Amino acid sequence: MNGFRLALMAALLPSLFPVHAGSPQAVPTRVAATARQLADAGIAPALVVAMVDDGRVSIAGYGKLPDGRPPDANTVFEIGSVTKTFTALLLVRQVRQGEAALDTPVASWLPGWKIPSRDGKPITLGLLAEQYSGLPRVPVNLDAASLADPYARYDSRQLRAFLASYALPRDPGAKYEYSNVGIGLLGYALATHAGLGYGALLKRDVLQPLGMDSTGVELTPALRARLAPGHGITGQPAGHWQWLDALAGAGAVLSDGHDMLRYLEANMGLAATPLTAAMKLAQQPRRDVGPLGRIGLAWMTTPTPDGPVVWHNGETGGYSSFVGFTADGRHGVVLLTNSAVAGSDLTRLGMAALSPRSPLPELQKAVRLPSSLLDDYVGRYALAQGFVLTVSHDGNGLHARATGQDAFPLQASARDAFFASAAGISIDFQRDASGKVVALVLRQGGQSRRAPREP
Repeated sequence: MNGFRLALMAALLPSLFPVHAGSPQAVPTRVAATARQLADAGIAPALVVAMVDDGRVSIAGYGKLPDGRPPDANTVFEIGSVTKTFTALLLVRQVRQGEAALDTPVASWLPGWKIPSRDGKPITLGLLAEQYSGLPRVPVNLDAASLADPYARYDSRQLRAFLASYALPRDPGAKYEYSNVGIGLLGYALATHAGLGYGALLKRDVLQPLGMDSTGVELTPALRARLAPGHGITGQPAGHWQWLDALAGAGAVLSDGHDMLRYLEANMGLAATPLTAAMKLAQQPRRDVGPLGRIGLAWMTTPTPDGPVVWHNGETGGYSSFVGFTADGRHGVVLLTNSAVAGSDLTRLGMAALSPRSPLPELQKAVRLPSSLLDDYVGRYALAQGFVLTVSHDGNGLHARATGQDAFPLQASARDAFFASAAGISIDFQRDASGKVVALVLRQGGQSRRAPREP
């Protein structure tokens, strides 16, 4: 759409690794209040918050599951791109064992594959983990028609075909570009080299050593029974994303609050584990990533008013997540929710939880407008060729529906200004000199689009 992405569309080895450091405590008030607001607004229908503060642990659930219960430490979520930190950890483990080096060309691990290079510079395992490979965010042969489950049928044959035909736009190592296909390729290469599937490798080298028994890349019956049902960007139900081995390393992991708190504590160095040294190496900042700060091997390190924070977030079609901790290892947080639209709010909340002087996400407040005024906004607005946003008014207020998608409610924040919390959308209506509404401006995910009203 002319470059505008409208998003409408039982512990193991307890003597070495205690379940959690410290004793339980309440989630800090400012974090708990915002989490409750996000749940009440429908932005994060079921939200789990797990925190570590100077060795003291807290975990709480907000919102509701379909049966009316609040989520808890055993509720399962997709963690999306937080998976990338697991994939980087698999790489570092092999580096520390002398089985790999960060400057190993990925082509040497995939014999017979044509891996793009430029000016004699190959894509290495380290560049893939640093997001400096030169590969795009997603492969161009990904089936765009399968947005509800885009990676379910993307296999190694398609990945191999994409790589054989892709021309790098710049030298590997020249510039940061976040790439699902890059980290996915890294995970596939690591698994192939080990003679295992990605899930089996992850279980052997990370999950079992850490005692993460409720984590994996397959939605087993046991995990499905505890899965919080996902919600898409307009609040509609969203199914589980499935991944084949080709790109599983980019986002396939599912987990619960208990296991992710264990993962957080291990990364913070709060207990000795077989992976402590590898985790520290993965977190070490290596390259610049602009306003975000610096990147290590998948992990970002971003400056805040209270010191640097090491973090990663994730989103899938029905879930969002955030894992982060202060660089001094004193404070950490895990946020898990069953909503695709909550990603930016979760990241802001995560940063604010770790940096008290960082702003909390701001939730818009609804006001009531006269019914006669609401009629002014009814109409069809062309966002792109063949893609229209239809605004309607019934007894329950305004609703908007994009071409081929479900309707969602609009709430007013002021005259001519509306928002949809569950979709992360704000809409400003524009009037001409005579006062007639002639267009709207839709904002979502940091992007905006003006749409003229059809006659």
